Amino acid sequence: MTDTLASYSLLAVYSAMAIYAGAFIMFTLDLARRSAPAPARLGASSVVSLGARGGSTTLLERLATDAPSDSQPKGPRYLRVAMALTVVAWVLHVSGAVLRGVAAGRVPWANMFEFTLTATAIIIGVFLAVQFWQDLRFLGAFVSGFVLLALGIAATNFYVDVVPLPPALQSAWLVIHVFVASLGTGFFALGAALSVMQLLQARRAVGKAVRLRFLDTLPAADQLENLAYRVIVVGFVFWTFTLIAGAIWAAHAWGRYWGWDTKEVWTFIIWTIFAGYIHARATRGWRGSRSATLAIIGFGAVVFNFTIVNLFFKGLHAYSGL
Repeated sequence: MTDTLASYSLLAVYSAMAIYAGAFIMFTLDLARRSAPAPARLGASSVVSLGARGGSTTLLERLATDAPSDSQPKGPRYLRVAMALTVVAWVLHVSGAVLRGVAAGRVPWANMFEFTLTATAIIIGVFLAVQFWQDLRFLGAFVSGFVLLALGIAATNFYVDVVPLPPALQSAWLVIHVFVASLGTGFFALGAALSVMQLLQARRAVGKAVRLRFLDTLPAADQLENLAYRVIVVGFVFWTFTLIAGAIWAAHAWGRYWGWDTKEVWTFIIWTIFAGYIHARATRGWRGSRSATLAIIGFGAVVFNFTIVNLFFKGLHAYSGL
């Protein structure tokens, strides 16, 4: 039964990846559509003047009626399809994580494959949830592409069979600590995506970037920066709780709150980077490219902590399962 559920979980994951690929293509087509120059259109004044001169008012009115108008845009259909595909893929993605948890008889984030599975589902969940607060669909290509790449790497390189938990992980803190860390990762990923867009907008404003027409349809650099800041603050709260919960769990598991284990050190480094980002922006006036760069570095540290530290550094937190 365990092997069957694990197989269904993997099938759901691969199905989600295929649909995420379709969503990524649709999001990319939407950006390409934004980059295309607007077609010339006949306005009402043109119809009147040309019709009066040429005596072809009926024909020109028909041409003007058939021309695309601002009230009937054709482009957003790519965006609507992309979002629909993302929702369908996310449902399959979450189903795969749940089936993996049922197969293991525990939460599905005890090794690198399972953590990637759950964390990427949370990243997409955060992306979908924030749409009720702010329209950030223009980040869809970045988010879906990143999740698709992460799932592909996890499925091909990190996959392990369902095995019992090591004694140190047999704790309620596994549920709390890792899930909150995944939430923090989701918000940091979204903040990094906004910061990348902010840098592109800022360089475009001073004429240093290659002309990307889709940037004309996005918020200004300062608006993107403010959105990134708000998202990162939420992620920082979750990461602070992760750090505290990890120390408490370490005291229960190993009899000490802090032991300079590699994973502990990198978790603190990440906290320090984002604490510096928030402090510098609030009190030192670090705005623009410097704050965006720091946010991207912070998310890079999160990825480094999960990949390089887990794979190449030994310690008490070596639970990659590989």
